[in-house]
Amino acid sequence: MPPEAPSWWYAKKGLQPLLLAPAAFLWDLATRLRWHFTRPARSKLPVICIGNLTVGGAGKTPAAIAIAQLLIKDRIRPVFLTRGYGGASKRPHLVNLEEDGADKVGDEPLLLARVAPVIVSADRAAGAVLAEQQNADVIIMDDGFQNPTLAKDFAFVVVDRDVGVGNGWVMPSGPLRAGLQFQLKKAQALVLPGTGNAAASLIETAREKGIVALDAEIVAQEDTGWLRDKPLVAFAGIAHPEKFFATLDATGGEVVHRARFPDHHTFTAADADELLEIARKKGAQLVTTEKDFVRIQGTGSLGLLKSKARALPVALQFKDQGKVRRILARAIRNAAT
Repeated sequence: MPPEAPSWWYAKKGLQPLLLAPAAFLWDLATRLRWHFTRPARSKLPVICIGNLTVGGAGKTPAAIAIAQLLIKDRIRPVFLTRGYGGASKRPHLVNLEEDGADKVGDEPLLLARVAPVIVSADRAAGAVLAEQQNADVIIMDDGFQNPTLAKDFAFVVVDRDVGVGNGWVMPSGPLRAGLQFQLKKAQALVLPGTGNAAASLIETAREKGIVALDAEIVAQEDTGWLRDKPLVAFAGIAHPEKFFATLDATGGEVVHRARFPDHHTFTAADADELLEIARKKGAQLVTTEKDFVRIQGTGSLGLLKSKARALPVALQFKDQGKVRRILARAIRNAAT
């Protein structure tokens, strides 16, 4: 994916999607052919997938964590299976928080591992085999919705109500990873954080297809009073940094500088020097996301940035947790039959 999503992906009209339509057709065709000719492996454990329809983040990892926590409440032991985007690990690998860094396993697995065991594997079928050895009852796939190599028993698709699915075109003409109707056939539930109307038509289409709509919200996990003690220099290398900045604004914090980096950005000493200097001049507190915070690695300027910055922990909360728990119990029960 590009470092930053083109603005016209989310515009109602434009010439660019039409110019790129042949490439989008070929991308979509390749995706469909891969699904057609791939025979998915079947895990011994039920597989619950959390994905999205578009390129970039929509809240998959917070949703995966929220679902794992609901399972744990019901004494069901989950194990995460994820690609580990940005990490160097190639073979299936059980994440060790004491030894592994974001450079090896990626940023998201380090957050997931705080909740349950995590297997990082680009080969989802091979990763599932290692996951089966972790004394778990169910596999939660963080991403992999478009990957046909491992059979899923239930798929949650996360769609941000404030962002939607853009112009409705397949990449590179738009943000969709494959044709919308093709993807919706493989989903059983929508997870809908946010309060906007950008996904209204999609939600209606999904409901007509019998796909369950689950409202959710992203909330801060701790007291946010410290965000109002000093001005804030905020920085984020996620798919939609404006969502993070809006969360800071909602706490009442005074954001005096907003630094945007590409999704999964690897921070450099030059980045650290610049951020530290801006914060010094403005007498401000450096603040970032948890995903960005775990990617700050190194000594010198990077070590100083790590010591000076604070992460704002956030979580996804379902509006009707009981409904989600019933859906999960039924999906696991059905997978066993």
